[in-house]
Amino acid sequence: MKGDLSMMQEFVKWFEDLTIGDVPSVGGKNASLGEMIRNLGSKGVRVPSGFAITAYAYKYMIEKAGIDVKIKEILKGLNTHDLTDLAARGQKIRTLIKNTPIPQELEEDIRRHYREMEFRYGENIDVAVRSSATAEDLPDASFAGQQETYLNIRGEDALTEKVRDCFASLFTNRAISYRVDKGFDHFSVYLSVGVQKMVRSDLACSGVMFSIDTESGFTNAVYITGAYGLGENVVQGTVNPDQFYVFKPTLMKGFKPILEKKLGSKEKRLVYGETGTKQTKVSPEDKAKFVIDDDELLTLARWACIIEDHYKKPMDIEWAKDGQTKDLFIVQARPETVHSQKDQATMKTYVLDEKGTLLAQGEAVGSKIGQGEVNVIEDAKDISQFKKGQVLVTDMTDPDWEPIMKIAGAIVTNRGGRTCHAAIISRELGIPCVIGTGNGTSVIKNGSNITIDCSEGTGRIYEGLLKYHVDEIKLDQLPATKTQIMMNVGVPEQAFQQGQIPNNGVGLAREEFIINSHIGIHPLALIEYQTLQTKVAKDKKIAETIKKIDERSVGYDDKVEFFVDTLARGIAKIAAGFYPNDVIVRMSDFKTNEYANLIGGYLYEPEEHNPMIGWRGASRYYDPKFKPAFGLECVALKKARNEMGLSNIKPMIPFCRTPEEGRKVISVMNDYGLKQGENGLEVYVMCEIPSNVIVADQFSEIFDGFSIGSNDLTQLALGLDRDSDLVAHIFDERNDAVKRLISQVISTAHQHHPRRKVGICGQAPSDFPEFAEFLVECGIDSISLNPDTVIKTRLKIAETEQRLGK
Repeated sequence: MKGDLSMMQEFVKWFEDLTIGDVPSVGGKNASLGEMIRNLGSKGVRVPSGFAITAYAYKYMIEKAGIDVKIKEILKGLNTHDLTDLAARGQKIRTLIKNTPIPQELEEDIRRHYREMEFRYGENIDVAVRSSATAEDLPDASFAGQQETYLNIRGEDALTEKVRDCFASLFTNRAISYRVDKGFDHFSVYLSVGVQKMVRSDLACSGVMFSIDTESGFTNAVYITGAYGLGENVVQGTVNPDQFYVFKPTLMKGFKPILEKKLGSKEKRLVYGETGTKQTKVSPEDKAKFVIDDDELLTLARWACIIEDHYKKPMDIEWAKDGQTKDLFIVQARPETVHSQKDQATMKTYVLDEKGTLLAQGEAVGSKIGQGEVNVIEDAKDISQFKKGQVLVTDMTDPDWEPIMKIAGAIVTNRGGRTCHAAIISRELGIPCVIGTGNGTSVIKNGSNITIDCSEGTGRIYEGLLKYHVDEIKLDQLPATKTQIMMNVGVPEQAFQQGQIPNNGVGLAREEFIINSHIGIHPLALIEYQTLQTKVAKDKKIAETIKKIDERSVGYDDKVEFFVDTLARGIAKIAAGFYPNDVIVRMSDFKTNEYANLIGGYLYEPEEHNPMIGWRGASRYYDPKFKPAFGLECVALKKARNEMGLSNIKPMIPFCRTPEEGRKVISVMNDYGLKQGENGLEVYVMCEIPSNVIVADQFSEIFDGFSIGSNDLTQLALGLDRDSDLVAHIFDERNDAVKRLISQVISTAHQHHPRRKVGICGQAPSDFPEFAEFLVECGIDSISLNPDTVIKTRLKIAETEQRLGK
């Protein structure tokens, strides 16, 4: 039998002799490792070597010992939904396989290959032993974590024992159950075992990355997670890892587009024990640091692009850093199994119609909303108590939980990151899941009804069954329009999802949400951080301010850098979601009372009687009292454009009362390196004050385009306070005075040489179809809308253009 050298007749093959065509013989994991070693090593992708024990070897052992007949007998009449019966039969089969000796000729071949690895790497070499099913990684199936992985295995005897354990793992309860659900015959799925040189990530770090965004399916980002120690902690969800996003299109052009860096709590580190592995605690100092630096992050992202490009499909990849050599390695790569299977022509959007009491929050998996009765289960041995449609609330899941995960209405866990087991399986099953809540099992009451909302980028759990609806649109049936349909966007976490709604870019990207939620600190307090520190002893309020600044800016000694990096990444994430379309970013437009609410704001903001028409917008930017703070915004935009390569970003100046103010602001922007005309930089101005219309010809000399803010323009044209209930009934963008101003600015801007673009970013076109019709008649260039009204307004505008013959 061994004289026949056809692939299927060999017991053991070196990785470097394998290609992706060998999946039937060695399973997806092993074939992929061989494929990468052979084809991607020359492109710089490092993969540790090793060998695969073939599916033929597994089959040879099972059939030679005659235990295949016994296994069939044990499985006869199995009902996988009877969890007790499933567990008893699974245990019986595994014991049978573990107690069956490996045939001598097969065992000798395994030992010979291990001795060859000792010759290559040193005596008693440490290896990872991983099972790889031969039906694994089929497009519609993820066997993720269904078979076993054993780390830090040393010596021939230990290896052969673990090989037999891997063979037995083909019949874990969850693997039996999964095959029945997917319609796979138990005996058409074989098992191969990979034996791979260990990467000493126990002395460094490791993690998982996807060449696609796992939640939105956005294809232009690499999503990377990492934690200290061996990779099983990230895969199993034992820790909340660091998270990163890198933008692929500009990365491959040589830029450094790190869109997001989010510190994980990383409480544990999985390291080598005497034999196998053990958990140790991570020090507070290490928790406060990212596990990899920016250069390593960019290297991993480039490798993800190279691997995806080679396989021509989105990939799910495990990486590790060797603490001895400091080298990075890829230790596994398999096809991503969720978004690659989606119907791309249909877009479903879940919308929560009411808000309730927030119980807990964490990372959102997917973008759906789910609800049901809570069942808090702490231990997998109690899963038989779970009923279909309930919400599973637990500490974390592993593959033993899968039989009930597939009947859950939603899932909530205390621990885990977005590449952990709970996240992968929930995504595949298409059920909403919130991971890493920290305290879900203690704050969510067993037996209560809850709603799980993953529709807004953050996972939130509310008390009660809240109303929600689902919008469904056929993207391939939407009409094209001559008027550009753009979007108003402010939350970076939603950009990847919203960017998939057919659009022509972002007409209004607001900085306020990023500054308020991601930074939360007045920029001048960060600039004057060291001065403020000298006053801590004498001033309790300043001491409290410094404490809050330190808490929000962990990992940054230079507090100014914290502001610039955070703002740059937030803006860049929005720009990436809509790339290469224009993203018009309105510079900060807080009023004094809003700025005063930021940490440290009380030190710098005057009290005004009418902040709405006070010290806001352009008048702050060149004022010596605020100019350095505006400078940080300029530096952040420059970073996103020039370092990250997102040159589709265009700054826009709000509340610019006079052309002279406009010139002063352009001059300040120049001072901070944001130069109009350089690297294609255009600067727009908000048209929201009657003076912007009256001398639009003069503003056109200074700015490259206008964006009409219909709310402020209406309030100032009609001389009313839109926050006052007493005159609210007069506020109407359809008033003739407002419409004449809009018509006039469009006409003036279009007649200017060169012609200036005019858009609108108010709510009126979505609220009033006749107003949208009026804008189209005026020849407006673009209409920017809130994402939930983009589709219906596009349909109305297409009708109007058709009627007008445009």
